[in-house]
Amino acid sequence: MDNFLIILSEAAGEAHATPKAFGMDATVWVSIAMLVFLGILVWKGVPGAIGAMLDKRIAEISKQLNEAEQLRLDAESLKAEYEAKLADAAREADEMRARADAEAEALVAKAKADATALIARRKQMAEDRIAAAEAGALAEVRTAAAKAATEAAAKLIADKHDAVADKALIDRAIADVAKA
Repeated sequence: MDNFLIILSEAAGEAHATPKAFGMDATVWVSIAMLVFLGILVWKGVPGAIGAMLDKRIAEISKQLNEAEQLRLDAESLKAEYEAKLADAAREADEMRARADAEAEALVAKAKADATALIARRKQMAEDRIAAAEAGALAEVRTAAAKAATEAAAKLIADKHDAVADKALIDRAIADVAKA
């Protein structure tokens, strides 16, 4: 309530007196209390404890940083290892693709060669069949012509020859055989 009155008196324009104890104002007393407090902290060893605690925390952080650095190095080595494996896998894939392309080309070439050979064999077989059919047809025609000629000759001989002509033929044949 006194503070309220002081504020009111200041607002009214009245000058007020600052409180003092033993001739010192509040600022001096707060400064003394602060110095005493800091003296007690130093006397109890609080700065050393705080320093030790900070040193311990610094050591832990340093240890964590070292571990993190080691983990980073391990991760980089693993990354390099996997990049090398990936490069090897890509190279092997390229080699496999090249081999597959070469095999496919070889298979296509072989298939073309086999098809060409098959066509040539079938053509030859067809030509052989045609030749055989021609030969068979020619033989049939010859056989038919020979048979027809034989029948015609037999008919002519039967019509033109009689027993007297046959006897003359036989005698001539015997004479030819005797000469020889």
